[in-house]
Amino acid sequence: MSPMRDAPDRALTRPRFRPLAALVALLALAAVGVLSVWSVLPPAARDVSAPPGEFSAGRAFQHVQAMSTAPHPAGSAADDKVRDYLIATLNGFGLTPTVQDTITEQGGQLSGAAGGVAMARVRNVIATIPGSASTGRVFLVAHYDSVQTGPGANDDLAGVSTILETVRALTSSGRQLRNDLVVVLTDGEEACLCGAEAFVRQHPLARQGGVALNLEARGTSGPAITFETSPDDEKLIDVLAETPKPVGSSFAVEVYRLLPNDTDFTPFRDAGFRGLNTAYIDGAAHYHAPTDTASRMDRDSLEHHGENALVLAEEFGGRDLTGLEARSDATYFPVPGGLAHYPGWLVWPIAVLALIGVLRLGSRARKRGLVTRGKLWGGFLLGLIPLLGAPVLAQSLWQVVTIIRPAYTDMPIDPYRPLWFRVGVLAATAFVVFAWYALLRRRMTPAALTIGGLGWLAVLGLLLAWFAPGGSYLFAVPALAGALMGLLAIALRGGWGSTLALIIGGGAAVVVLAPMVLLFFPALGMVLAASGAMLAVALGLALLPLVDLIHPEAGGQRGTVALRARRLGLLPSLLALLAIVGCGAAGLYTNKFDADHPEPTHLMYAVDTDTSQAYWLSDESRPRPWTAQFVAGSKRPVTDFLPAFGDEKLLTGPATAADNLVAPQVTVVSDTREASGRVLRLRLRSQRPVRLTALHVASDVTVTAASVGGRAIPTEAKAGGTWGFGFVFFAAPPEGVEVILRLAGTGPVRLRAMDGSDDLTALPGFRPRPADVGVVGSHSSDMVAVARTYTF
Repeated sequence: MSPMRDAPDRALTRPRFRPLAALVALLALAAVGVLSVWSVLPPAARDVSAPPGEFSAGRAFQHVQAMSTAPHPAGSAADDKVRDYLIATLNGFGLTPTVQDTITEQGGQLSGAAGGVAMARVRNVIATIPGSASTGRVFLVAHYDSVQTGPGANDDLAGVSTILETVRALTSSGRQLRNDLVVVLTDGEEACLCGAEAFVRQHPLARQGGVALNLEARGTSGPAITFETSPDDEKLIDVLAETPKPVGSSFAVEVYRLLPNDTDFTPFRDAGFRGLNTAYIDGAAHYHAPTDTASRMDRDSLEHHGENALVLAEEFGGRDLTGLEARSDATYFPVPGGLAHYPGWLVWPIAVLALIGVLRLGSRARKRGLVTRGKLWGGFLLGLIPLLGAPVLAQSLWQVVTIIRPAYTDMPIDPYRPLWFRVGVLAATAFVVFAWYALLRRRMTPAALTIGGLGWLAVLGLLLAWFAPGGSYLFAVPALAGALMGLLAIALRGGWGSTLALIIGGGAAVVVLAPMVLLFFPALGMVLAASGAMLAVALGLALLPLVDLIHPEAGGQRGTVALRARRLGLLPSLLALLAIVGCGAAGLYTNKFDADHPEPTHLMYAVDTDTSQAYWLSDESRPRPWTAQFVAGSKRPVTDFLPAFGDEKLLTGPATAADNLVAPQVTVVSDTREASGRVLRLRLRSQRPVRLTALHVASDVTVTAASVGGRAIPTEAKAGGTWGFGFVFFAAPPEGVEVILRLAGTGPVRLRAMDGSDDLTALPGFRPRPADVGVVGSHSSDMVAVARTYTF
């Protein structure tokens, strides 16, 4: 074995002109980084002069402007106007749209009205473009309803307008697709996904399944990301790769499957449809808010949505859909020029090869005298410091920011202008990596820290291969590339050839990880700043051989020269520390609330007509200055008062009961008593314009079966407290709905009826919001709830 060198020489590359090598590496990696980031940026929007057979964001945007003039939740008059516009537009394209007017339920419990089964009357708009020799159906899906708090320009009139422009481009070209293309513009998505549920359960066009392409938006900008697929998506990803600018990651699919989130794609997926779910997600501060307007839409994002949707419609429309069967999920991720993808069976071989490669690199480094076995183990164990330290520091910094600006805690995902905070997370990661490396480099040797870092990437790749196979590539591919290029660097004995090899290995890590760092920030937001830091620190560990080039060498000398070199080695970490402070300050300064970026607040009003008591309620973590006029104290359960809210806890405050608010009416149509119990036939009807109506049965009564509006619904869901089975019905018809309850026992039964409308301004004691105070995008924001108890 070769004799051990001095610690400063124990690196994988030792170019003669170290500063020049550092500059070359920096420029090369910067170029790769720019190309990698460009690969996930949306294309420039095309105006209305684009050729008729191509997608134009300019034309699609005209639809957005026409439909996003007001909030239009399911059942509202504004929703009716949007539906009329859709029918007229599709008629203008030569199609014959129909309206599926039906009642359905969503299984499980509804977030935001968690105390029972969610139901709705929905009116889906359906149109078909027949294929020439159809092998199946391709469904273009988006929802046209909005939340009650905002006009929904992005969520989801962006998806609706994309479909309208896609249909226009297809019909104007005169080319008939092989397969039937079905337009499904759903109603009631925001309420309970009930439009999509109704289509897949009840519509004859859904009986044989097909390929569903769902288009969504959870923000105002960013690339259109394919973030969810149906299981065994290998053949679907082959088609996705044919789009002009595919952006998606199998890791995003793995993460989304763990989150408690749903879109209209969920009912299609659960019904056995194959398909893709795509959305742009940056600018999430406007999600579900009054500021989700057409003027805030990034038309480049709309263009990206549309260009990809048009190609996907053409590709799936022209293929034999019976050939989409696959046995596994693909691994895929964006790269400059397209989408890298490979079959799922390669996940384990790549992960295992990465580990073998790192072990082989360690062995070769030992034989060349670059490191000892003890230092290899030390470098590996010490690699936990940046892996854990960077995410912890990033999350801690965000906690400090929210202490300074508490309103950020109630914002969805991100503040209005998150850029400086995101850069601050990257600076925090750089600080941890640079400081860790500078302090340990001389004692542990550069080779030991480098190989230890790659070792952790290989281990994480193996762990994800087991728990989340679609994400294994994030760590396994950089580890494998780093190990192979590290072996080549050792073989080339540390000169410029070694430097080039390490640049190639680092470039592979940048290609894989840089786009995901960029995409993860808006995906999980500053609320989970640690997630972005985790990916960033993985990139830092993969680049350690090149990071070493910026550290000055002491040339084997000791004393003052060596001390000066060590101090200079700490300079990058000190600069990163200054960047953390600067980015935090810039983020706070640029994210002040104003009329265009109002502070989000949550307030609702509820009255119990049994007692004539009224309350202000808020879901804020701590009352904002404006909200503190109405509520105070700590959160408490409201289940007994408002069972439709389940086990939610809200801030409360006394309010003046409004004289003109009438509770929903429950009347007995028939009451049949049997040996096994009672069968109550009721009619539930609101006596004022409302968005939702709810009915709950006392918990001391067992409901063995129930139907609402002619639909049998499950009875397992319980509100909690004194209330048991119940349901929340959105967009009920004016005449109300018929409810049939089969009860165990023949004794009296208590029922709690509630309905909710959406305007606080006329209530006694309400004080209007100032210009810089807005409404948070919640399904209960500005709700007026009226409840009454009945006993039969």
